[in-house]
Amino acid sequence: MKKLTLLLLLCASPAAAQEMGGMTMHGVFGNYAMNRDSSGTSWQPDLGPAMGQMTMAGDWMLMDRVSLLGVYDNQSGPRGSNMVFPSGMVMGMAQRDLPDDFLGGLLGGSTIGFRAMLSPDPFMGRAGYPLLLESGETANGTTPLIDRQHPHDLMMELATTYSHPIDDQTSAFLYLGYPGEPALGPSAFMHRASGMDNPAAPITHHWLDSTHVTFGVATFGIVRGDWKLEASQFSGREPDQHRFNFDNPRMDSTAVRLTYNPDEHWSMQVSWGHLNSPEQLEPNGDERRTTASATYVTNFGDESSLAATLAWGLKSLNNGQNLNGVLAEAELVPADLWTLFSRAEWEENAELVPNQISRVGDLSFGAIRDFRLDDHWKFGLGALYAFDFTPGHAGYGTSPHGTMAFVRLLSE
Repeated sequence: MKKLTLLLLLCASPAAAQEMGGMTMHGVFGNYAMNRDSSGTSWQPDLGPAMGQMTMAGDWMLMDRVSLLGVYDNQSGPRGSNMVFPSGMVMGMAQRDLPDDFLGGLLGGSTIGFRAMLSPDPFMGRAGYPLLLESGETANGTTPLIDRQHPHDLMMELATTYSHPIDDQTSAFLYLGYPGEPALGPSAFMHRASGMDNPAAPITHHWLDSTHVTFGVATFGIVRGDWKLEASQFSGREPDQHRFNFDNPRMDSTAVRLTYNPDEHWSMQVSWGHLNSPEQLEPNGDERRTTASATYVTNFGDESSLAATLAWGLKSLNNGQNLNGVLAEAELVPADLWTLFSRAEWEENAELVPNQISRVGDLSFGAIRDFRLDDHWKFGLGALYAFDFTPGHAGYGTSPHGTMAFVRLLSE
């Protein structure tokens, strides 16, 4: 009953902090709506979905989320292939406010939190799954992954958070992750309200949010009302091909991000980062990454909603190349147990064809029909179709495309 009351309070007033049983219902990093928190230290609109199911254990607020998929993937043409693979995540979070007299009042009113997130991706194999126009990382330490999406590490996040109020509108916070997500780019695609139900990674992943699994992150930030300014020191190197281990923390790269949520519908961010030697196969190649994005969420009654994101990323490499990537995606819930999603992307990619920058695009549409198992679990059947736009000389064949059919188990 307490769990149901908490959820009703949060839904009834998503833009205001609430109190229940002595536990303040506010965000991880300050006095704002809990639903604003997304992956790492990123924000989404206040009307976005909660990070998971919520319950109380004494003074601790606990949250968990499970999203597990089984996917059949078929990518066309001479550069495509087919595969069956698992995907998804299992996430848990614990958060509590410290009592006012903690350490003689020095840390009174502060909030501490812990997060852990696991992925079944390593069980698909080091080469990941087929995805035309995708690039980044390596499967064997000697050749790059091209037209395939790399698997994420088993441990996607293991982090602790601390925030301290300065006044009613202002707080300072610290986020430490190993692995974790630095303050660079929009929310990671599997947590983004507009893309979280799409089983395919964006082809602009390495333009926008590829740093979401980083082995070594320290972020310090200030929240003032609806503004957040933060800076990260982190490991620039992408995770290696050994997906079950922990990579060495280098802490050699820097990022800064400014986020503004003007109202409950919108979240906008701009960010910049210097990534030291991000690619294992190009150890002398540094990257400067600039991103900007806006996410919009609105509800149409109790069972219908719309989420959309427009994002741009620029990779400036130390060899003089400047590579742009643009993403537009949306997710519509027209009725309970139905989800429709779409994504359009364009990018300048220097890896698909040797010694050449290729301008390519992707347009995909998909749908999911869920079946409720109980109050907190759903089983879904879904599919997507993707149209790929490639240069004629790139070897993708005629009318390249991709299809996916999948099942999923989801907690909510």
